[in-house]
Amino acid sequence: MGSQPPLSSSKGKKPRSRRKKGCLIGCLSVLVLFIVLLAVLIPIGQRVLAFGSAISTQAPLSTQTGYVGGSNRVNLLIMGYGGGGHPGAYLTDSMEVISMIPSSHHTTLISVPRDLWVQIPSNSGQYAKLNYAYVYGSNNGANPVGGGTLAAQKISQITGLDVKYWVTIDFTGFQNFINAIGGVDVCVPDSFASLYPANDNPSINASWITIHFTKGCQHMDGKTAIEYARAREAINNPAEGTDFARSKRQQLIMQAAIGKLRQISNWPSLYNALSSLQKAVYTNMSLADLGFFAMKMDLKDAHRADLTNNNVLTDAVSADGQDILLPVNNNWQAIIDYIKQNLYN
Repeated sequence: MGSQPPLSSSKGKKPRSRRKKGCLIGCLSVLVLFIVLLAVLIPIGQRVLAFGSAISTQAPLSTQTGYVGGSNRVNLLIMGYGGGGHPGAYLTDSMEVISMIPSSHHTTLISVPRDLWVQIPSNSGQYAKLNYAYVYGSNNGANPVGGGTLAAQKISQITGLDVKYWVTIDFTGFQNFINAIGGVDVCVPDSFASLYPANDNPSINASWITIHFTKGCQHMDGKTAIEYARAREAINNPAEGTDFARSKRQQLIMQAAIGKLRQISNWPSLYNALSSLQKAVYTNMSLADLGFFAMKMDLKDAHRADLTNNNVLTDAVSADGQDILLPVNNNWQAIIDYIKQNLYN
């Protein structure tokens, strides 16, 4: 018995062989999975980067804000215009400043009315409604950077905020985008009916239709969402016929769309909607900065500092008969003071 060779030496080789084989299979599996992920993610990454280059003046992964970090306030002007080939296609009938402190996520929303009577360009002695600034600066849409820059400068002068960044939204393209992401959920605060153009271009169809909205939470496709955002000829609820009410409705649509985009479960549909969004949006913020800004801003608990004829503005009529808005007592500093007092610090 004592002369028999030890059994442990032959048994010990088999586990080592199994371990090597198991490691090899595991490594091969990881390699295959990695190759599959690359095959899927590289085209997606390339598509997203191409999208970022198409919608912005900046490289997609660059940053002008430190990737929206720190405690310095970042101000973004969002402008919406009708688009298409109809008259006034580039008048920015919706102008909203989102002012956010990245470190605390404290967010302030400031709606600036389109009818504010200002000099365009500054110190020129030539007056127009504020919504004309983008038209003038962009040469009627031919130069979006010039339009965005001039509009942001005018908003900075009016609000006292350093508004460096801007985004334009073509509502015609945005309608297609909303459809591409499966619509949006909106809680309508008040019922109303409104007359609405049958076609944005009256030379094609100058007639009007009647649209109806019922108070309560509901799902809207792109056509319904844009009609809700842009309706202005209220026929049974005068409060909904004001530009201030329309601005609030546009804010609800934008918030609904942004809220949907922030849900990871909706990202696959967002990828499919990039082509629609690419036709609707242009900005001087990089894709990375814009993404971080959207993720960090807090729309739920945001403070409001809207400029209306119930606080620092008053209704007036221009020399050529246009309905306009001016600062109370022509005190432009009062607007700056009001916003400063109502910022979420």
